Amino acid sequence: MQTVFPSLPLPWLPSPVVFREMLELPDGDVTAVDWLSEAPRTTERSPLLVVLHGLESSGKSTYARQLLQAASERGWRAAVLHFRDCGDYRNRLPRRYHAGETSDVRYFLHKLRTDGHEGPLLAAGYSLGGNVLLKYLGEAAADSPLLAAAAVSVPLNLHASSEALSIGLSRFYQNYLLRRMKRAVGRKFNRYTAAFDWDRAMKARTFAEFDDAVTAPLHGFADKNDYYDRCSSAGYLKTIERPTLIINARDDPFMTPDIIPAEDCLSDSVTVEVSERGGHVGFIDGGTPWRPQYYLPKRIIAFFESELAGQQADEAYAIPGL
Repeated sequence: MQTVFPSLPLPWLPSPVVFREMLELPDGDVTAVDWLSEAPRTTERSPLLVVLHGLESSGKSTYARQLLQAASERGWRAAVLHFRDCGDYRNRLPRRYHAGETSDVRYFLHKLRTDGHEGPLLAAGYSLGGNVLLKYLGEAAADSPLLAAAAVSVPLNLHASSEALSIGLSRFYQNYLLRRMKRAVGRKFNRYTAAFDWDRAMKARTFAEFDDAVTAPLHGFADKNDYYDRCSSAGYLKTIERPTLIINARDDPFMTPDIIPAEDCLSDSVTVEVSERGGHVGFIDGGTPWRPQYYLPKRIIAFFESELAGQQADEAYAIPGL
């Protein structure tokens, strides 16, 4: 229920006003950015929050809308960076996205600076987006322009996550997502244009089979094992140098409890918080079935506000006479 309920299209969910911008990418491809419509008090020096969504998701997801709304209430700028071919648009190149594609995040953050945004940069990633964010942070280390980051319900080990989705009730989510992935692939390719084995892809019954048939060959990996080995974010946690909060739940159907990293696998900049309950990007912590209360927006914003306050204190201390 923690996993399913937040995904329902309930009418009272926040609907922050956004506008669409197409982002031209260096390799000739394009993706979409949904920007939070700016409040009058928002400036180029305001904090700017970048949200990365999950597998086959978009800026319309409940968790993205909640976080955009929370940013709006604080006078921050915010945007959802879509992964290629996700949401209600199509990218140009014969490829899509995967759990280790960090080049688009890196380019977008750099572009924000070159376009004149002077305020603190923050980022939050959910599920697959969390894996992408953590991998990027580990690759960039001290070169990242981010002040802080948060990652939620992250499949830190892609091997373990794909296996977990083939066990028990987790197969329900696997079947649901596989249907969506196959439909998405079918919108972009057909058996004559696909750069992979079409029949094998359409017959895939597990994430591992789909990644081996589609994700790996479409994005230059030898097979799904090569893809999982190179893109699991667990291997990048030790080199992260920006304050980073990871929030996972032990009852997440997309993974097993042993996916939680040991302390010696983390850099000093990484904090891992593990809840006994929360499902996959659920974390309902009160309220009623008609008006549930959600933990994630409150916790993520509190973490960012703490880091922003710390930065302001450091800047004040650095000014002579203060």
